[in-house]
Formats: sequence, structure tokens, C-alpha cells
Amino acid sequence: MIAISPSIVVMPIAAIYGAVIGSFLANASVRLPEDRSLLPPSSCPRCGTRIRWYDNVPILSWLALRGRCRHCGQPISPVYPLVEALTAVLAALLARHLFVSWSDLDVAHVVAWLYQLGFVSLIIVMATVDARHRIIPDETSIYAVPFGILGHGLLGWLGYDGWWTIPPSLAPGLLGFEGWPVSMFLAMTTAGVFYTMFWATGRMTDFFTGLDTLGWGDVKLVAMFGAFLGPQLGLAALLLSSVFAAAQGIVFRVVLWRQLWLPFGPPAAFATIGVVLFGDIPVLRYFTEWLIGR
Repeated sequence: MIAISPSIVVMPIAAIYGAVIGSFLANASVRLPEDRSLLPPSSCPRCGTRIRWYDNVPILSWLALRGRCRHCGQPISPVYPLVEALTAVLAALLARHLFVSWSDLDVAHVVAWLYQLGFVSLIIVMATVDARHRIIPDETSIYAVPFGILGHGLLGWLGYDGWWTIPPSLAPGLLGFEGWPVSMFLAMTTAGVFYTMFWATGRMTDFFTGLDTLGWGDVKLVAMFGAFLGPQLGLAALLLSSVFAAAQGIVFRVVLWRQLWLPFGPPAAFATIGVVLFGDIPVLRYFTEWLIGR
């Protein structure tokens, strides 16, 4: 008898859910820089006409309308279907990572998937806004830090000890506590250390170069990384983000001969999502364990 993997069932459902979430994220990436509320229904950015439900189906409606508003005929940005498709793919890949066996279809793993999808959603909005407007909204960085910390506590309380969690064994018996309080403490500490480290590095670089090299949005962003990812994955994401940001600068400065102020968000998002999806490969796992002295 051929064993059927749960991912065959779960991934399509996760992709559909992700596409729906992506529709909200696309709207958020447009409205947040304009300081607009996220609650009103979707409307055409050109004529303001409210979009009907049959014209608001993720990805498919944009393709059916050939990227134009049904009422005014003006083009609608391809950012909408791209964000929807990206969120759908990442939601499916996260589900594939989490639901390996049928025994994984429990409350703890579903909550873990929602937690991880929430983090990835923040990354998508952050990168989209930063690429287009050169700003990182507080809603996708510092305001999300408490949710990252509380999420680790909830996962620990539910007994989840699978992929992407802070193992309490990193600091057993810390301050007389064990289990999920330790995970929350480590997430909070990591967020604080990352924030302080990036702030100090930025201020030192500004002092010696006389340039504004690191914005406050970047400092708040790495704090959010620490809160959601913890010390191991957070450190890997931080290092890879710095490497990718440096590579981005080299390409523009040396290869393209252009001196631009480049956003940190997109390369950081690329690196962080890579760590989220592939951070359990042996090379990266041993690397992070070596860094923290395990």
C-alpha cells in the first residue's frame, strides 16, 4: 500500500489560504505608506470604485481583467497578484515543512504554521514597502516584537517542539524557570541584543563616515527578527541579511556604476525567508550551533 503524505492534502489548502492573506498584504503594502486605514473594502486606486467580490479573487481576477479596472479601464499594479502568488507559495512551503506526518495535524502544528506565516507576511509587506518607498513601517517591525515573543510562549505552552522554535535546552533552569518561559525570555533577549547591536553599529559608522548609513527602521527590523526567530535562526538571518545587503551595494556600485541609497529591507527579506525555509539544513544548523557554542 502506498503511503500518502499529508503535504499532498495540506499544501493546496495552505496555498489558497496564503493567496487570500496575500490579497490583504498587497493592500497593506499600498495603504501603510499613505497612512490609510487597512479596514475599508478594496477599491480601484484610480477611480475609487469599490471592487466587487468576483473581481477580487486573488491572482485570477487580475489575470481575467488583464490588469485593468473593470470600471475605468486604468491599469492596476502587478504588485497585487505578485504579492498574492508569493504568499501562496510560501504558505504552501511552510506547510510542507511542518506537516511531515499525519500525526503532525494537531493544534500545536497548526498554530506553529499560522505563527510562521504571520512572520513571513510581515516580511513581505516590509520588503514591498521598503523597495517602493524606502521606509520600513513600524507595524511590520517594532510593533510586531511583542507578538513574536508571545508566540514562542504559546508554542511552548502547547508543547510544540518542532521546526523553528527556541529549545529551552539553550538555557535550562534560567532564572529558576523551565519550558516556555525560557523560550519567551530568550526571544525577548535576542530582540534586545539585536536592536542594541545594530543601533551601536549604525551610530559608530555614522560617526566615522559622516553619513546616515543605517536608518531607525533597519534597527527596529532586526529586533523583530530576533523576537520571532530567536538566537539561532535570528543570528543566521542577521548575518545573511548583512551579506546580501553588501552584495547588493557592490553590484550597484562596481558593476552598474551607480551610487544609490539602497534599502536594507529587500535583501534582508530574501535572506530571512531563505533561513526560514532552509535553516534546518546541516550546514546552517551546525554553523549556528558553533556560533552560540552548543
